[in-house]
Amino acid sequence: MEAARGWLVPTILPEHCFDEFFLKFNVLDVPCLKMALSKVLGFGIIAGSMMVKVPQIVKLIRAGTAEGLSFKSILLELLALMGTMVYSITHGFPFSTWGEVLFLMLQTLTIGFLIQYLGGRTTMGILFLGGFFSLLALSLSPVIPMAMITAMQATNVPAIVISRLIQATTNYRNGHTGQLSAITVLLLFVGSLARIFTCVQETNDSLMMVTYIVSSACNGLIVAQLLYYWNVRPPGKPKPQHRKKKKN
Repeated sequence: MEAARGWLVPTILPEHCFDEFFLKFNVLDVPCLKMALSKVLGFGIIAGSMMVKVPQIVKLIRAGTAEGLSFKSILLELLALMGTMVYSITHGFPFSTWGEVLFLMLQTLTIGFLIQYLGGRTTMGILFLGGFFSLLALSLSPVIPMAMITAMQATNVPAIVISRLIQATTNYRNGHTGQLSAITVLLLFVGSLARIFTCVQETNDSLMMVTYIVSSACNGLIVAQLLYYWNVRPPGKPKPQHRKKKKN
């Protein structure tokens, strides 16, 4: 039992919840059940986030083009992810409440670089990566006051909205969703919905909750477009017509 305590407390369960479940056998304690569900869900989201944008990355590499993806949208999404990560770290929130942001950020950076690389702008892509990591290091340094970090998190809401609206507008103008990965978009939508619950249970931070609610609504818009344009494909290159050889 003590071995189980060392494994579960405090990673999955608080001390008093472990006692309720395993010493008092009160497995129907609602607050502890919610806390356990939140922790398991949080780590599940983090595990899923390690691969959530991989289908999008693979699709871009296979297609050899980033048609349909907006680089401006990627930039705004990265700023929102960075703001959430910096805000969570400086406020001491548990990794289970924000860990997926780290993996989403790395994968989004890869997509941003691919957009530049596949567009023949490799140097711009390298500068983009260097500039982002420099900004991240500065944001995590002690020279940035807490008020500015809170302001960064507050700007996440408009950044997320504008980011998704840019992508939604791009989809509308093109009349299709281009190289957007349906799997990635759906997983982001489900993950942001689940994060509302974990945020309420573990942080009770109103700013974080608003961010995830808005993110869910905006991701839902892109999901709706994917469904609407499901059978529409980007116009491909015309197939070369081979002339038939005349028989002598």
